[in-house]
Amino acid sequence: FESLEAIRFYYGERLCAHPLALEARTTEWELPSDVGERVHYSLERGFWCLNREQPEGKSCSNYHVRFKCPLGPSWSEWGAWGPCSGSCGPGRRLRRRRCPGAKKNACVGRSVEAQKCVRAPCPGTDCSVCVCQDHVLVGTVVTPTGRPLPGARVTLKGRPKPSLAITDARGSFRVAGICSDGHTNVSVQLEGFAPGVGQAVANNSTMASVTVILRTLEKPYLVKQPESRVREAGHHVMFCCKALGTPVPKKYYWYHNGSLLDRKVYKYDSNLILRNLGPGQAGTYHCKANSDAGTIKSNTAVLTVLSPEQQVCDPRPLEHLIKLPDDCRQAASGSAYYNVGLCPDTRCPGRPGSNLRCGESSDRCCSVSRLETREIRCAGYVLPVKVVAKCGCEKCMPPKVLVRGRVVAADTEEPLRFAQILLGKEKTGFTGYQGDFTIEVPPATERLVVTFIDGRREFVDAIKVLPFDPRGGGVYQEVKVMRKKEPIRLDADKSNTIPLGTAEGMDPIGEIVIPSGAFYYANGEPYNGTVQASVTFLDPRDLATAAAASSDLSFVDDNGELAPLRTYGMFLVDLRAEGSGEELQTGRVEVRMDAGQIHMAGHAEEMKLWSLNPTTGLWEEESSFHMENAGRRVRREERTFLIGNVEIQERRLFNLDVPERRRCFVKVRAYINEKFIPSEQVEGVVVTLVNLEPAPGYSANPRAWGRFDSAVTGPNGACLPAFCDAERADAYTAYVTAALGGEELEPAPSSPQPHPGTVGVTQPYLDKLGYRRTDHDDPALKKNGFRINLAKPNPNNLDEIQGPIYPWRSLRECEDAPVTANHFRFSRVEADKYEYNVVPFRESELASWTGDYLSWWPNPQEFRACFIKVKIQGPQDYMVRSHNAGGSHPRTQGQLYGLRDARSVKDMEHPGTSAACVEFKCSGMLFDQRLPDRTLVTLVPQGSCRRIAVNSLLREYLARHPPVAPTDDPSGFSMIAPVDPLGHNYGIYTVTDQNPRLAKEIAIGRCFDGTSDGFSREMKADVGTALTFQCQERPAGQRSLFQRLLDSPRTALEDIRREMGGPGRRSLNPFPTRRIPGRRRRMEMLQAGAVNETVTRNPEDAP
Repeated sequence: FESLEAIRFYYGERLCAHPLALEARTTEWELPSDVGERVHYSLERGFWCLNREQPEGKSCSNYHVRFKCPLGPSWSEWGAWGPCSGSCGPGRRLRRRRCPGAKKNACVGRSVEAQKCVRAPCPGTDCSVCVCQDHVLVGTVVTPTGRPLPGARVTLKGRPKPSLAITDARGSFRVAGICSDGHTNVSVQLEGFAPGVGQAVANNSTMASVTVILRTLEKPYLVKQPESRVREAGHHVMFCCKALGTPVPKKYYWYHNGSLLDRKVYKYDSNLILRNLGPGQAGTYHCKANSDAGTIKSNTAVLTVLSPEQQVCDPRPLEHLIKLPDDCRQAASGSAYYNVGLCPDTRCPGRPGSNLRCGESSDRCCSVSRLETREIRCAGYVLPVKVVAKCGCEKCMPPKVLVRGRVVAADTEEPLRFAQILLGKEKTGFTGYQGDFTIEVPPATERLVVTFIDGRREFVDAIKVLPFDPRGGGVYQEVKVMRKKEPIRLDADKSNTIPLGTAEGMDPIGEIVIPSGAFYYANGEPYNGTVQASVTFLDPRDLATAAAASSDLSFVDDNGELAPLRTYGMFLVDLRAEGSGEELQTGRVEVRMDAGQIHMAGHAEEMKLWSLNPTTGLWEEESSFHMENAGRRVRREERTFLIGNVEIQERRLFNLDVPERRRCFVKVRAYINEKFIPSEQVEGVVVTLVNLEPAPGYSANPRAWGRFDSAVTGPNGACLPAFCDAERADAYTAYVTAALGGEELEPAPSSPQPHPGTVGVTQPYLDKLGYRRTDHDDPALKKNGFRINLAKPNPNNLDEIQGPIYPWRSLRECEDAPVTANHFRFSRVEADKYEYNVVPFRESELASWTGDYLSWWPNPQEFRACFIKVKIQGPQDYMVRSHNAGGSHPRTQGQLYGLRDARSVKDMEHPGTSAACVEFKCSGMLFDQRLPDRTLVTLVPQGSCRRIAVNSLLREYLARHPPVAPTDDPSGFSMIAPVDPLGHNYGIYTVTDQNPRLAKEIAIGRCFDGTSDGFSREMKADVGTALTFQCQERPAGQRSLFQRLLDSPRTALEDIRREMGGPGRRSLNPFPTRRIPGRRRRMEMLQAGAVNETVTRNPEDAP
């Protein structure tokens, strides 16, 4: 906003009295109409632009304003500058202009202009500093905690030379001759710290003081990364990048397809704007941020530029087959599968002029535009189904990403209760009583760094980089934490040695040597008392410690890219003053590593000491190692050490690591079952790979593990980083496991010999990789993982270029590999089950959700899974079906939502007893969030079964919350499903999550365990049950009620009524209802929303 009065006030002599016109242009000299902005200007008021009047997603640009003035008397050109006044030192010079042929004051402005100038310095004068005799500047240089910093170089700001002073042991300095006028700015530099600046404060007429705080250098890290975009030719796009660190990065560089963009041409800073896009601008974009501490490179974003006629969302849906119930077949083909249609998971271009703000996305997605209802004629009934009729570009559903899990002790599995949770530096909450936690991942997060802090100080602070699914939904993660080692007492006035790695039967890997007088408080004050020192060492020679390791063993190399480390051990140092418990720091201490523990060539030379940055979860180099002077050893049999140095200050977690350059990726997929059907892959599975160096008996490196990585499967599996070797196949091996919601998945079998078609890898590469499942040699062992040789593929061998091992630079090929390419496989271990939804929904593709009154999941942002536990007394396992229909909502009453079948699982401790965890549709709001529906759920077990018990708490709850469903039929059970999440005491298990599969897995785990917060995959049939049925073997040739209902519901119900002595044609509901005596009672139930006794008179319309 620029008012005319303000312009005249600030630029009076440059603005004519009566301007003829006004023009506004952006700072890039573009007209408002060219950038699509609405502005206002008037010769009486001035210029203004309002953000609220701009198109969606835009705000006002910065503008220049210029005026057109009438011709009249004008000044001549300025004359030449005159000589500089004075004979030496500073002075001034003048120049003049004329207003020819005009009256006095006809030309607006001054006729004379002055300018400062400098002649040669006066003799004996140093003009680089302002010198004031008898004046003194005193100062201190400290850390944020107040610790003094000796050896810092002090200069005047903007004048790096000469140095004014060097701080002494107390961090102090004193400089004579610096003016104490309060306008002096001091700059301070010290190796390992970001430069600091302080302004002197005058204490009196001759003395000034200043305190400068220096912060430790922190490598830059990204908090905002460029995101992939789709645009049409001629549109605009903006890529955003932001980095933090100490100091904060100021320089940014943008790259297109790997080539640096010219800053002068594109005029970018941390953000890159591309206007009037053309096909040549499509491709990949990334940024780099640079500071004195280093460089960081962003992830790659892909820009797709479409021609105006190019279509990305075909209105005709793709084929998507769902399996029908066993008693349903298509009449024409006899197929048990039905095509319900599918919209491709693609991005549509944003609207013109949109998305020129960081953090705002105007992208649209190809999704369902219209559904149609079809009917499938089954054995005795009609099954409704809704199919995709048309696809179109709609607003993308914003993903909600969650990570859930438990934090437990690595040694005893006890939960870490009420531990504080930090997300980076921000406090986000606490773990629960069972160590459980839920974290919502902030948008645009690339690395989820989470810290769990035990307030009781019994466990090491766990800094974890947790995997998550950026497409949306939840991932379950079990976090292991190490118990702190019991503290030992040290005398601060003596030299102390603490061993690192005291595993039974093994020599220590190294030791820490702390000299006398090295301890001090955080403010720098020396400490001379007794020290309680706890040094907890994570020993990679023990495979069980891998799960408890912190971070993901990554660092940022000189090119700003993430690179892996291979550990020889990590340790946490906790030093506290005895009595007060106050945390202590140290000066320089020695970290000595036994050279005899290093057998691989080149590792001794490349070994470094690293500390963990708790904000980024990345390791940063503290020091390199050098070989110990041989003269220090007294006897030849003594060990030889590599020696490094570190100061134990704010960071307490250290690592003995070697950067590793021999890297690959391993392709893994997860499937619904062991049939490994390509269309039945499972997303959200956490796959973990632990590098084992090397295979047993390989003498080059005796450690058990050296690195671990985790990844989450997407629609095309997952690619996990690993070390590999091209020369020797078994130089590196890996142990791979997979889990979904706490459930361990099974890899393909390998005994007696791995079959290529089952494992997913062709010969002869499969033999070279040496695939072995954990139970290969002992069938009694668990089948929860496999072991392979990490043989780097030979690019000249056609058998090895199609996976499952990919070179490090071929990540894109690994991620985009077709399902027919080689890969390793996991499958879920589950009892037989069947699911049918009237409104189709792929739980692995959250974008496939469609808003409909009959949707099983009414809210795509929050998935609530409900299960009921059914106990069965009988000699075998039995299938139990839940029939789910609308119960109280006027739009869905009596209409089918879906079917669920689940087979009971035997209780190993109770012969003749099994139980089934059967899903039912939860009651609650439907998709429009206006009215709730209480689902009518009917459960019927297969076989000759009779209900003998109902959970008393559940029965009382249903009676207190009408309407009450009929329960007269002893062969089944009906209920109007509860709205409340009742819990295990009722035999009902409810879990809400952003991922439907994860919600169901957690609920099933609790149902198996019979608790509301536990988890088990071993069925406990006697606890937490809602219903109990007694089933018997039926006579040979006699079909069960379950099968009779599937084949002919009408006839089966007639037989039941005849056997029970009821009327012949009282109801056509496929699940018998209770007789309600009396007209008044009937009306009361109808007014309360009870389900009608007679659903339909047309057998074809029966659900």
